[in-house]
Amino acid sequence: MTQINKREHWVLLRGLMREQRHWGAFPATLARALPGATILTPDLPGNGTRHGQDSATRVADMVDACRRQLSAQGVAAPYHLLALSLGGMVAVDWAHRYPQEIARCVLINTSMRPYSPFYRRLRWQNYGALLRQLCLGDARSQEALILRLTSRRHGAGDAALLDNWLAFQRQYPVSRRNILRQLLSAARYRAPASRPAMPVLVMAGAQDRLVDHRCSQQLARAWQADCLIHGEAGHDLPLDEGEW
Repeated sequence: MTQINKREHWVLLRGLMREQRHWGAFPATLARALPGATILTPDLPGNGTRHGQDSATRVADMVDACRRQLSAQGVAAPYHLLALSLGGMVAVDWAHRYPQEIARCVLINTSMRPYSPFYRRLRWQNYGALLRQLCLGDARSQEALILRLTSRRHGAGDAALLDNWLAFQRQYPVSRRNILRQLLSAARYRAPASRPAMPVLVMAGAQDRLVDHRCSQQLARAWQADCLIHGEAGHDLPLDEGEW
């Protein structure tokens, strides 16, 4: 297959249960900031266009699935990774195991062992709501809960955005089985002791209701990486403050 020419390839990786359309306007915003760059938004197995596949139960398998997908598209390394939440674990594992393929990593509101305790990686205040949703909820209540927990700017009741997310879920439903498999992969992942060899930037929203933003700060401190905190943004920083 003919290789795409050697411009910067930015690969955007979403988190739990999310797909490429959940980036919203952010890929276009990033493209304006990086003229000439190629912006790529692959779906992880089990999500979006790949919702019919089994989600991986190990982050390493998610990495390998992304690498195969990009290779099939003729997109050659090196890649610049911008990754949110669970996607940040994928980015770190990718950079650790295949450093020659990664030019830089931007990690947004991610958390991982051993740098943060479980009750900060998934805020303990949400356990009851998440359990009720898993046992009793439907697609609309699921998307409403996700929006409330991940967005400070839109979480109070953006009906149009919620309708869009519900339409995504109805078109490409993420099965309960795949949700659990993704949760398992996130829970069992353990980050390397040292920072990957390439430049790493850690970013977070201080108003994150899902993951304590101190997880990002602790990761950056342990790895001596640059860290930027937006004081008003939530978990989905590209949605809340994409221009920033």
